[in-house]
Amino acid sequence: MHNSDRLGLAMFFMAIALLAFIGGAYIALAKVFPYDYLNNAYQAGRALLVQRSIDDPYTETDLWRPARTDERGVTINDPEQAYQGYTLYTSGDGTYAQLIDMKGDVAHRWELPFSEVWQETPSGRTPRPDDLMYWRKARMLPNGDLIAIYIAANDSPWGYGLVKIDRDSQLLWSYKAHVHHDLDIAADGRIVTLTHDFTDEEIKKFPQLPSPWLNDYMVELDGDSGDELSKTSLLHAFFDSPYAGMLYATPHFGIADPMHTNSVEYLEQAQAEAFAPAEGKAGQVILSFRHPGAIALVDPESSKMNWAIRGSWMGQHYARVLENGNFTLFDNLANYEKGNRSRILEVNPQSNAIVWYYTGNDEHPFDSGLRGAIETLPNDNRLITESDGGRLFEVTPAGDIVWEFINPVRGGDKDQFIPVVSSAQRIAPEQLGADFRAVIDTNRRTSS
Repeated sequence: MHNSDRLGLAMFFMAIALLAFIGGAYIALAKVFPYDYLNNAYQAGRALLVQRSIDDPYTETDLWRPARTDERGVTINDPEQAYQGYTLYTSGDGTYAQLIDMKGDVAHRWELPFSEVWQETPSGRTPRPDDLMYWRKARMLPNGDLIAIYIAANDSPWGYGLVKIDRDSQLLWSYKAHVHHDLDIAADGRIVTLTHDFTDEEIKKFPQLPSPWLNDYMVELDGDSGDELSKTSLLHAFFDSPYAGMLYATPHFGIADPMHTNSVEYLEQAQAEAFAPAEGKAGQVILSFRHPGAIALVDPESSKMNWAIRGSWMGQHYARVLENGNFTLFDNLANYEKGNRSRILEVNPQSNAIVWYYTGNDEHPFDSGLRGAIETLPNDNRLITESDGGRLFEVTPAGDIVWEFINPVRGGDKDQFIPVVSSAQRIAPEQLGADFRAVIDTNRRTSS
């Protein structure tokens, strides 16, 4: 080949490369065809690369945190002020739940690896290994049955499904969908939970949405069969309501997951009558939307959002309505103190006033940036899940800690990491069925 031919060929390929670069730049900036296809492929490839490159689960996932103390198990126990019973919790080191007594001794344990239920994710992809999953939320029924949500580390969608198992960890039914964060069980046995899925749907009122984006759904299930009873698109419920403007407060870093809904609770009749925005209608669901910082009320029957509010909280979780008409909230980030960023709030929904709060101090700092939960107990104490600290604790209305439990599990070459904890539930012995109480008594005699 002559030098002139080589030069011409080189210039030809350079011209092709230049045109490809210009064309690619135009497609990326103008987001014209085939931008969506290329972007989806890039995002999928990037996510797959991150997902498959975990060398150290302690530092490269959000299921473990640096341990803040060497203490393990129950460290505070005031039997005169603490609400007596068993405490259910889940731990970031596996798909299991444990029921402990007030001294921290294990009374019962449930465990069911994801691989024994499904072989692929709800999207049909290869799932994360079992040791990179845990139960984000579990709720125990009086007979010992358990309902639990599978969550995977370093994947998106990260919700992997929901199961109901018996007290022997045998599967009763499964709901294969991207279930995440939270669930609640109504008095009639219905279950409300959250699912999410990627979509390319264009929302003209929200042109900032990338493609694809993650939509959240509120789902009702039959508690006996796991069958889906209703499904509400929460972004559409937001935009079809008078509160649509709140979505524009979604921060840029969260725009692909614009709502990041993280809690659900049915309103029973007493709650609905006391909670003014519910106008006395039971069956509505109060939800927490982390990214727009909103708390809202949605009716599963009509799929309408009937009320919403924003406040002084930040990154909040776990909205729960009290029978006095207020609601409690785990405020993850708005205390603005280094190492003590979290608060528990009780809020009046009519005035938006904070009527009670709890935060940590130098002796007992309180800090959980990504997760957290708060349950009000029958004696008005609050059972708090400080997930990132691997800690459960109970406080009185005066703010005194009367019970505390530190996850005893550790990881790392020096035991320097602790798994996150979640979904603490306190159950009085008299609330348990007689058969399950007998199982617990047998377990305790065997272990003693």
